[in-house]
Amino acid sequence: MRKTLLIALAAAIPLLAVAGYAAAGGQSKLADVRDATAAFHDLGTAKDAGYTLELPDTSGNTCIANLDDPAAGAMGVHMVNVGLLDDPSTTTPFDDTTLDPTRPEALVYEKRHNGTLKLVAVEYVVFQAAWEAEHGVGSKPSLFGHEFDPNPGTRFGLPPFYALHAWVWKPNPTPLTGIFSAWNPRVTC
Repeated sequence: MRKTLLIALAAAIPLLAVAGYAAAGGQSKLADVRDATAAFHDLGTAKDAGYTLELPDTSGNTCIANLDDPAAGAMGVHMVNVGLLDDPSTTTPFDDTTLDPTRPEALVYEKRHNGTLKLVAVEYVVFQAAWEAEHGVGSKPSLFGHEFDPNPGTRFGLPPFYALHAWVWKPNPTPLTGIFSAWNPRVTC
C-alpha cells in the first residue's frame, strides 16, 4: 500500500507543477513564444532574422549532446542571434541583460535523418558577469517563474553564462523540469 501511494505521489508531482504553471498564465506566455518563433521553422527565415551563428562546442560539434549522461538526451543545434547578446549602447561584448520571452538569443534545432533541421526549442542566454554587474553577485535571471541554469561556458569557449531552454516545439518528458530542462531525452545528435 505504501509503495503504491509513493508511486502515485511521484506521478502526481509533475502534473501538479504543470497545472500550477498553466493556472498562473504560463501557457499563454509560452503561446506568445510559439507565435514569435513559428516562422523560424524555416531556417532561412531564422537566418534572415539574425540567427546565423551555428554554435559549436570546442570540439567543433554543433549538435550538442549530453556527454556526461547520454540517457538524458541532447539539446540539438543552436542557431544564435549574436546581436541579442550585446547591448547596442556599449562596446562591451556579451553585456545585454534584456529578458524578452519573444526574442530568445538562440533557436534550438534537431537534426533529422535526412540532414534537415527541425525547430524544437528556444534558449535564453545572459552572461553571468553582465547579469551580476546589474543585479548583484549571486542573483540569477528567471523567466516564466523558472530560474536560469548556470553554465561555466568552457565547453563552448565562452565566459560563464546563465541559460534557460523552453521546449515549446517538442515535448520534453523530463520529470519536474520538463519544458524547461536543458536536455531532452527525445532529441539525439
